[in-house]
Amino acid sequence: MTEMFTFSAVVKKENEWYVSSCLELDISSQGKTIEEAVSNLKEAVEFHIEKEGITLPIKRPFLTTFKVRGKCSEEKKTL
Repeated sequence: MTEMFTFSAVVKKENEWYVSSCLELDISSQGKTIEEAVSNLKEAVEFHIEKEGITLPIKRPFLTTFKVRGKCSEEKKTL
């Protein structure tokens, strides 16, 4: 039986491309738009799961945030 599973994606802009990364499987893809980057990532994840014979669900990574000190750019100061 086939079920739907949810994965996490991080998307960031790198030059002219959006790069999307799946946190659970450490797989990345890209696209000219956010939607295209996520769609391409979905394809890559599905292919990887099938190719490697991965059994789902898999453990999710623990996601948290933290703060560090740093100098603010001049652009940020004017916002």
